[in-house]
Amino acid sequence: MNPNFAGIASILMWSLLAYFVAISGNVPPFLLLGLTFVVATCVGLVRFLFKKPDFSKLKIPFVAWVVGIGGLFGYHYFYYVALQNAPVAEANIINYLWPLFIVLGSAFLPGEKLRLAHIIGALFGFSGVALLVGKSLIGTDSGLGSDLGNGGQSELYPNIAYGYFAAILCSLIWSSYSVLSRALKKVPTDAVVFYCFVTSVLAFIAHGISEETIWPQGMLQWGAVLLMGLMPVGGAFYTWDYAMKNGNIQLLGSLCYFIPVLSTLILVVTGTAPMSWHLGAATVLVTVGALIASQKKF
Repeated sequence: MNPNFAGIASILMWSLLAYFVAISGNVPPFLLLGLTFVVATCVGLVRFLFKKPDFSKLKIPFVAWVVGIGGLFGYHYFYYVALQNAPVAEANIINYLWPLFIVLGSAFLPGEKLRLAHIIGALFGFSGVALLVGKSLIGTDSGLGSDLGNGGQSELYPNIAYGYFAAILCSLIWSSYSVLSRALKKVPTDAVVFYCFVTSVLAFIAHGISEETIWPQGMLQWGAVLLMGLMPVGGAFYTWDYAMKNGNIQLLGSLCYFIPVLSTLILVVTGTAPMSWHLGAATVLVTVGALIASQKKF
């Protein structure tokens, strides 16, 4: 498979994640995490049938376990929490600050430096987030108000602030995972299946300790969970790793900045989230901020 096409496939799959989470029902975050990563593990096992790796040569350093499991477990748990506690489209946009944070974080790696483009890009991105958070937390109509009556968003989303905080943690965790992965280039893609398996086990343990069991209801919700595990929470990990090691990193990195746009469009087109002027403006600000930060001319 062409590695650049593999990277584009990952981007398209990630753009569907918010929609799948939104239609998966009220499944508790740890349980949803466990279910989706069971499927993700199966994706890796099927891959093994075709690739047949030499497990005797597969050595995963302890730090790689920490980064891999911490990144997958932490990011997806807080992502599910964010979309279940705050307006889906808004929380999704905040989460997609991670391309910007990757650029900012990489500026502190050896041989890199913080440039004016990083600062300007950050200002654009954070302006988009401030617009979303400000509109929602002060109770101003964000396109949902007409459906919520006099109570505004607070009746439908009682934990908006918690959801937004979780979305910010998502972006920080995934960007940290991505930047730290640069130092672990020698760890093969085969390791991802083990990260997925351990993540699912930890999620089920955490669910048993802290959550009430609420299973997906009906074909739509079960289908959403299955598709999450097959694509954005499964297949995308493997195709992206392959693309990063063999494809045009600059091209694929730039295309990542359009994930929030694609993701928001999917939510709006499917009727999962209503369109509003501040949602559109925030999408543009976050995307433009990431594009500016990626420039190397200034």
